[in-house]
Amino acid sequence: MSIRILPFRQYSDTDVVNLYALADASVLESTTGVGAGDAGVFVSITDGNWNNDPVTYQTNTYLGDTSFPFLGTASMYPEVNLKVNASNAGETPLGMTLFQTAKNDENGEKLLYNPQKQTELQAMLPGQAVPIATKGVFTLSNSGFDGPVSDYYVGSALRVSSVTPGKITGSAATARGHGHPHNVSGHFGMVLGTGVRTNQGPTSDQFLGDYIVIKL
Repeated sequence: MSIRILPFRQYSDTDVVNLYALADASVLESTTGVGAGDAGVFVSITDGNWNNDPVTYQTNTYLGDTSFPFLGTASMYPEVNLKVNASNAGETPLGMTLFQTAKNDENGEKLLYNPQKQTELQAMLPGQAVPIATKGVFTLSNSGFDGPVSDYYVGSALRVSSVTPGKITGSAATARGHGHPHNVSGHFGMVLGTGVRTNQGPTSDQFLGDYIVIKL
């Protein structure tokens, strides 16, 4: 998992949606993987059929071997039917994932069998609803946005990157006061400020590099 969200953040639990699971194809194989299963990915709804049951038991190889006769059925893995995936350019995201979605830990052991470690790693299992922040103030590292930090100006609008699904790009149309973010097509937030973290003396900064503070 790449660290996309830095510690400074402000949001309310009432602005977090806990209804959608990440699309199966985007789930990380392990918590050390990088991709749309990271925390800090901007996501859009890909399956919003509320006629289906919220959770159904399905066949999922993640559960392991279910071919033994005494098990009765292979459809035993609970999975949320409503789905999200990394947003593409031109889309307005539902919000940003706060947890990663992964199958295994850094040692290749299934998190399914270690719920304590799953909680400590702030990870959701395949098919579990991932918390999605729809409003608030967040700090993104340079792993969470495309382009140099110089492309982001105070007050500029945020849009989904055309380079990497789930990441953001700045909006030159509103740079340095040239227009209002609400006038930019596909915008869903604005930049509050930018900065850079550097090493202090001999101590290495875990979150070294450029960052931006955004408001959704």
